[in-house]
Amino acid sequence: MPVTLESLGIDQLSVRERLNLIEQILDSLPDHVNPYEVPGWHLTELAKRRAEADTTPKEGKPWREALARFGNRS
Repeated sequence: MPVTLESLGIDQLSVRERLNLIEQILDSLPDHVNPYEVPGWHLTELAKRRAEADTTPKEGKPWREALARFGNRS
């Protein structure tokens, strides 16, 4: 049985609950991943994006800071 939003009940969560779940999932990821576990095309895309980030103006904000603008809405 494939894992889906519906099979996990995630579709029943509020926006706030989903965002909290996303944060928990991101926090659960390891700090370092064995490069052999990552598809080659992922590493290529990451290298491309790093190069672009180094050459483009810094216009964004950290997602936590941007999210804080919206307060504690659910």
